[in-house]
Amino acid sequence: MRIRMSIVAAALIMSAVACQRDGIWSESERELICGEGGTMRVLTVYDRQDSLVLRTKCTEISDGELTSDEYKMLADKMVATVTSPEEDGVGIAGPQVGISRRIVAVQRFDKDSEPFEVYPNIRVTCHRGEKQVGPEGCLSIPGKRGDVARYQDIDIAYTSVRTLRDTAETVKGFTAVIFQHECDHLDGILYTDYPEGDR
Repeated sequence: MRIRMSIVAAALIMSAVACQRDGIWSESERELICGEGGTMRVLTVYDRQDSLVLRTKCTEISDGELTSDEYKMLADKMVATVTSPEEDGVGIAGPQVGISRRIVAVQRFDKDSEPFEVYPNIRVTCHRGEKQVGPEGCLSIPGKRGDVARYQDIDIAYTSVRTLRDTAETVKGFTAVIFQHECDHLDGILYTDYPEGDR
């Protein structure tokens, strides 16, 4: 009996280690994602603990996590949060809702009906042309705006949830600006970090 219990205990430990190795959502992430309500709290720079999260460089989302119920719930809640009357934004990044993962939800002004879409493991991989200065705000810095120089023609790469393969896309105009702003969040950068000449 003791041997059988030891084998079961060893199997449970190995399973837990495998889950950690595969990058399964942490307990604190699950609590935030699966919490009550259809939206999530947006972190702001005015709270010290929030600021620490907003300054954390994000990690990627594993294939196992991308196919999980938690991912679907996170994607839905991020879109619900950014489109809520309280926020009414055009983009939001994982760390802004307390999830330090490379995920953003962006309104695609370059597509018919201007849908919100979610992009896991996203990066800006290329930019073309000159930067143009334009006004920006941020859900995590409420009540403030500033001018930021951004590229108007970029390439993005992200993981397709449908195929779990890397996908590339060219984005232009205001939507390209939104992607750059949100991807900055994933590296712990806020628009207010840019030198005065760039904003």
